[in-house]
Amino acid sequence: MIFLRQILFNIAFYGYTAVYSILLTPFLILPRPWFLNFLNIYFRGVHIIEKYVLGLDFEVRGVENLPKDYPFLVASKHYSAYETMKLHLLFRDPAIILKKELTYIPLWGWHALKGDMIAIDRSQGQTSREHITKESVRMMKLNRPIVIFVQGTRVGLETTSAEKPYKRGILRMYDATHLPIVPLAMNSGVYWGRNSFLKKPGKVVFEFLPFIPPHLPHDEVMSRLEQGIETVSKKLVAEALQ
Repeated sequence: MIFLRQILFNIAFYGYTAVYSILLTPFLILPRPWFLNFLNIYFRGVHIIEKYVLGLDFEVRGVENLPKDYPFLVASKHYSAYETMKLHLLFRDPAIILKKELTYIPLWGWHALKGDMIAIDRSQGQTSREHITKESVRMMKLNRPIVIFVQGTRVGLETTSAEKPYKRGILRMYDATHLPIVPLAMNSGVYWGRNSFLKKPGKVVFEFLPFIPPHLPHDEVMSRLEQGIETVSKKLVAEALQ
């Protein structure tokens, strides 16, 4: 029965994504705020398919840790595509840092550009770092939360932070914007693996940890990020596997 639901989910999810991507394209001519309404409908539709076809839902903990009435940085764990499709449900108009190559994907890449994400070319070194800094300041002025996957890539459940270290690029954003950093832990990899074709039913938990205030020493910031996200993510994974 579970295998059948997994197959039906893939058909529904990929079919819905393909059709919606085509239908959404003409709306690229609309003002960005209007376009975002249609983009958010897509993400809510994905959640409905996950919940009622696959049996995969999500829960959010630690909302009280989000700063109120001003923008902030989000340093997130990254297991799979699942959490990227929930960021617009977790935050209002997030500015997500992503690989520039993703914007070259037909249709999808156009939508990401219209959504005004921060696309970076990691091969450009110093130029890329300067671009992140400049764009972070711009997003701060637009009052948008800025999301970065702090290990720079998707990781497996068993991947340690020694194997995929926490990148210090977030410190440039932290210094340039003087914004607090909200660590985001999760267990999405239990149900939606990094390279897994078949997804599992269950409940993903997102947990916001207490925010790190501005102007702290860099080593303290990185230590708090890594220890907090790794510890809580492992706890959530263990909880899901019980």
